[in-house]
Amino acid sequence: MTTEAKHINVCVCTYKRTDFLRRLLEELAFQDTGGLFTYSIIVVDNDHFRSAERVVSDFAARQSVSASYCVESRQNIALARNKAIENTVGDFIAFIDDDELPTKCWLLTLFMTLNEYDVDGVLGPVKPHFDIEPPRWVVKGKFYQRPTYPTGFVIDWMKGRTGNVLLRKKILVPGELPFRPEFRTGEDQDFFQRMIKRGHVFIWCDEAVAYELVPPMRWKPTFMLKRALLRGTTSLVHPTFGALDVVKSIIAVPAYAAALPFALVLGYHRFMTLLIKLSDHSGRLLALMGIKPIKEPYVTE
Repeated sequence: MTTEAKHINVCVCTYKRTDFLRRLLEELAFQDTGGLFTYSIIVVDNDHFRSAERVVSDFAARQSVSASYCVESRQNIALARNKAIENTVGDFIAFIDDDELPTKCWLLTLFMTLNEYDVDGVLGPVKPHFDIEPPRWVVKGKFYQRPTYPTGFVIDWMKGRTGNVLLRKKILVPGELPFRPEFRTGEDQDFFQRMIKRGHVFIWCDEAVAYELVPPMRWKPTFMLKRALLRGTTSLVHPTFGALDVVKSIIAVPAYAAALPFALVLGYHRFMTLLIKLSDHSGRLLALMGIKPIKEPYVTE
């Protein structure tokens, strides 16, 4: 196994989710390294009011693992990720979302897989975690279940996510923004698309698990639909967006709308699945008309 420089910067971008962040940091404090590497934590606060500063300073005062804090006052997830990368010092960069909880061997599993397969990055699964049992329609609809793949599976850019990933820092080009700020969402897929075009290889590790905290607020249909509308509006800036996508949305909106009553008969989870798809396409068409149904840079609770 070749390990190069054996230090990992674990990057966390956060925005007004101090309770989630506190739980995440406590889990990151006790990562198993197997004696193969050291690691430190970089927290980038995307809130200009610095709401996460106290959480990070309290954590740093109590734990031995190094944790640094910085602010990206412009509300933009891509800019926050770039700020984190600017502050890295090691040869490996890990990203985990502020509403996730890693297993104790999360970082070690990513690290060993990256070196075993000699690739440029490794992604792991993010599974839902409910502190309170959700309604049956949320579980039946699988709204927070994401696809998984066998360990070693080479991912394409459409499967690229930064909620659970370890990267070799050397793949980043000096002077180039790793994440493009014109993306309000989907900045991670854009990143992986560009990296894969350059010949970099990323694989899946199904054992490197992180759990996404799903509080009751996220079970609300309004939350799900606002997030779908945001996805639709931002799809216009994606490099693969074209006339065919517009045609699909023009066809999909009336078709899904007409099907809603029938979906409701089959169950509320099917109704919501269809309504979310309708919102995705509606957001795209509204954006084409110059209308932004979601003004906030984030839809997050």
